[in-house]
Amino acid sequence: MAEPTVTDPGEGRAVASADPRWDPPAYAAVAAPLLGLVLDPAWIDPIAANLRVLAAAAALIDGFVLPDEAEAAPVFGA
Repeated sequence: MAEPTVTDPGEGRAVASADPRWDPPAYAAVAAPLLGLVLDPAWIDPIAANLRVLAAAAALIDGFVLPDEAEAAPVFGA
């Protein structure tokens, strides 16, 4: 299965999806029991693909540098 590629909309360049040392199938296999989940082996590849996509999205957010002057958004309550 090919690694997903995410393009940075501001720069038009490809963004790395995850650390190459990270192994999504192994992570799913280790994390599932910790979360009380039993994974059917047939679902490991689709789960790993989703983890790769989530990692690519997280890399976009992590790569966005905010200036020190940035203020937090207001929180409104009802």
